[in-house]
Amino acid sequence: MVEFFQGTLAHITESEIDNVRIFDTTLRDGEQSPRTSFSYDEKRSIAATLDEMGTHVIEAGFPVNSEAEFESVSDIAAATDTTVCGLARVVDKDVEAALDSGVELVHVFVSTSDVQLADSMHASRQEAVDRAVESVERAKEAGVEVMFSPMDATRTDVDFLAEILSAVDEAGVDWVNIPDTCGVGTPTRFANLVTEIRTFTDAAIDVHAHDDFGLAAANAMAGFEAGASQAQVSVNGIGERAGNAAFEEVVMAAESLYGVDTGIDTTRITEVSRIVEEASDIPVPGNKPVVGRNAFSHESGIHAAGVIENSDTFEPGVMTPDMVGAQREFVLGKHTGTHSVRKRLVESGFAPTDTEVREVTRRVKDYGAEKERVTVDVLTSFARDVGVDRADDDGEVHA
Repeated sequence: MVEFFQGTLAHITESEIDNVRIFDTTLRDGEQSPRTSFSYDEKRSIAATLDEMGTHVIEAGFPVNSEAEFESVSDIAAATDTTVCGLARVVDKDVEAALDSGVELVHVFVSTSDVQLADSMHASRQEAVDRAVESVERAKEAGVEVMFSPMDATRTDVDFLAEILSAVDEAGVDWVNIPDTCGVGTPTRFANLVTEIRTFTDAAIDVHAHDDFGLAAANAMAGFEAGASQAQVSVNGIGERAGNAAFEEVVMAAESLYGVDTGIDTTRITEVSRIVEEASDIPVPGNKPVVGRNAFSHESGIHAAGVIENSDTFEPGVMTPDMVGAQREFVLGKHTGTHSVRKRLVESGFAPTDTEVREVTRRVKDYGAEKERVTVDVLTSFARDVGVDRADDDGEVHA
């Protein structure tokens, strides 16, 4: 494993995961975020970026939903090199729309939990099985790959789950997706479910985790540890309610913590995050893992001083800003120490003495304590007030 795993993690000698495939559903489940709608051009831009990054599958949308949706799915399928997927209920018109759109993978789904069967789908268990088998058979007959999802799998009776998965397995399904539709899974329980499901089917296993309790990425990785080959994710974790497992979190956990080469160009992760943030109008929180503005930012004096000396002191070490196309930042404020202030003063062309650094640092701390933002202009003003000399390109000091 990676050299930075020391101390309590030193006993880890090999990864629990061999292979990680990424199924991106930003354009489908991600767009189902409340108050989010992508334009045709935004969908094409996001899909093109994900394609260029090496994403294994792009779920482009729900073709039967509208003419505009059908057109965008069709155009994305024709324009990308990666596998493009279209979603379909276990309804003839849905499956036919997905097939007509030209996608290489048709993703059919049906509710399997008793509460959804009774109060959402208004169907019996047997009707769900029959429709699932018919839809899988129709897509297979058309010569495309087929994925089947028992929606709300984590709240489904396990015996019925075994029944329906065995049925679609006999129908020739290629992929079985295990959706934690309402986000109630926990890593250990979800892993156990994936392990059990592997006894019901010979299809490859895919997992789909929702983030209602903040466990989506952890559940996705638990799924991989239990033998899943693929996880469904969305950029920035957008999606229904609290969202999905985040593309950036799952990819970087696989790459940096498990040592798995996903084949994804991780240096464009921040770029695609910003594209989706703008298109979705869902701001990325500053403390969002991997892509938040604070992910590689430091203000605390102790932390900043350590990172200036060696970034591995107070960053993961196995994930650096350049790996995800981001930049490290030293933020000046209430918690700032002299190391950060000296660094920023020098970067701004000053040549401060130790006494001057301490005085500027005091002013920075006081200003930050008033919840004011310490910009470069503010720092320059403090430096001038204190009388810090400037240095030219040769390092000579000028008053």
